[in-house]
Amino acid sequence: MSAAAVNRSAMTGPAWVGWAFVAPFLLCYLGLLAAPVLEGFWLSLHAVDLLTGRGQFVGVANFIDLVRDEIFLRSAANTVLFAMICTPAFVGLGLVLALVLNRPGKLGAWLRGIFFASNVLSVTVVTLIWRLVLLPDRGLLSQGLSALGLPDFAPLTDERFALPFIALVTVWWGIGLPMTLILAALQQVPKDLYEAAALDNASRWRRFRFITLPALRRTLILVAIVQLLGQLQVFGQAQLLTNGGPNNSTRTMVMFIYEALFDQWALGYSAAAAQLLFVLLVLGVSVQRWAEKKEDGR
Repeated sequence: MSAAAVNRSAMTGPAWVGWAFVAPFLLCYLGLLAAPVLEGFWLSLHAVDLLTGRGQFVGVANFIDLVRDEIFLRSAANTVLFAMICTPAFVGLGLVLALVLNRPGKLGAWLRGIFFASNVLSVTVVTLIWRLVLLPDRGLLSQGLSALGLPDFAPLTDERFALPFIALVTVWWGIGLPMTLILAALQQVPKDLYEAAALDNASRWRRFRFITLPALRRTLILVAIVQLLGQLQVFGQAQLLTNGGPNNSTRTMVMFIYEALFDQWALGYSAAAAQLLFVLLVLGVSVQRWAEKKEDGR
């Protein structure tokens, strides 16, 4: 028997062998992801009493109430606005830092470590640091303005500035990961391309536009989608810095879900809000798939 025939016979073994290899993953997937998602959707169709554990089927009544709930609509708008502020900032600032820090030597390594250091802090530590900065009257910002003879400014108590400043805190906290991803992709660009462009007397802008950006396009899309999905699930910063205030201007969808469950004990209502957040995340993943297909077409 030839070697090719032996290989074909080895590849056409019993079907259960293949299923045995994928069974652990399938069991984990069904038990840890698919089943909870289906259970959450089923709960969203019920009004559940957590004290007795009994639930009454109400159909889409929870979703109708959510659409009529001004606080939920405000939370959804805040979440989308927060993601739209943070995502471009992460991509743009991460690209700038990667370009600046893409240099050999110890200085570049130290600077990369400094910018990445905040990324390893917990959300509690980050919010504690920034509360000390942004506290009215006694905070570092207020003290600095007072020393300059300027009026006090408390952004976390102002509806206009509270959400943008939480976004600022988030970008300061998480900029290390986008910077690292873009920097890794930047270091994979062949040096020969830049040398050829230099021989043709191409300006820095033209090298950036026609060499660097095309090479980084996939990484930039990845960073944008990862950050978009992450910021749509923002919770800790908003809760610890403002607790959703002032006047619900920083309340997010995850905060609304948390409060509906643990403050109001409305399990079905909370599950319905979670399903709408899930739909929003699925839309974000769909945008990623569309961007990847468009890039493949190019």
